[in-house]
Amino acid sequence: MEQYVTGSVIRALREKKELTQRQLAERLSVSDKTVSKWETGKGLPDISLLEPLAAQLGVSVAELLRGEWVENRNRGGSVPRASFYVCPVCGNVVYALGKGSYSCCGITLPSLEAEAPDETHALKQEWLDGELYVTLAHSMEKKHFVSFAALVSFDRVQLVKLYPEQEPAVRFAGVRPGDRILVYCNRHGLFAEKAARRSETD
Repeated sequence: MEQYVTGSVIRALREKKELTQRQLAERLSVSDKTVSKWETGKGLPDISLLEPLAAQLGVSVAELLRGEWVENRNRGGSVPRASFYVCPVCGNVVYALGKGSYSCCGITLPSLEAEAPDETHALKQEWLDGELYVTLAHSMEKKHFVSFAALVSFDRVQLVKLYPEQEPAVRFAGVRPGDRILVYCNRHGLFAEKAARRSETD
């Protein structure tokens, strides 16, 4: 473990939760003097207390240790406002209904910000047999490829994982007005555009 929780972080989070040292101590079954020692740098909480300490302070253990926390204002969870996170080491994809603190391979993952596709990541959308067929004229080499494509609706997400040397093409069923198509390039990030509407002739 490269870093440990600091007293200033404990104090800032405790004050944000409007807890006294005694109140926090009682919830953790320690003395208020113990909490005072943590906050003044004269002691550290035992590792067994990190999880309950984080829970009482309203953050994840990762946020507690890092000293940075994400306030998720999307308390109920909303699919259209959800976030994607991708690990740059192993390629793991995390999808969450609200912004939060997520880590993989020892790395804290940033929430991806989607941009409109440029020429290299332009999407070709066409309707085939009642499904939306999406293709890209994009490299699919081991060092540069489209990692996944997703259809984001108001109540669901369809995610298709893609791999190098595979054709960058996906099909989505049940596409509705207002849905979005997202594609992720391992070098250039996340791109999004509205799903094409189906015409009467499709």
